[in-house]
Amino acid sequence: MVRFESDAREFLLTRRRRLRRDPVEARAVAGTHWLDTEALPEPAGEEARRELAEIDAALQRIEQGSYGTCQACGGPMGLQRMRAIPEARYCLGCSGQSLQAE
Repeated sequence: MVRFESDAREFLLTRRRRLRRDPVEARAVAGTHWLDTEALPEPAGEEARRELAEIDAALQRIEQGSYGTCQACGGPMGLQRMRAIPEARYCLGCSGQSLQAE
């Protein structure tokens, strides 16, 4: 895993723990696999659940080696986009196209 992916993973895991609202788990997770936290209660609210699903999908892409690749065109997402929105699925160009289609 390259340093950027490692940093993104840590950032996403921190956001995931905060969404789960479990302070004990947030301090104790070091060295455990991110899926080991599935037993924690789901966060309240549809927006929080949706954000959690996006974070989990991004963590999955990191593990699969496809993080930073647009899911629509297969091109690179761009470092600045990934830093701004680490859970992003689409490059800026494809993201704009999907918004226009809706």
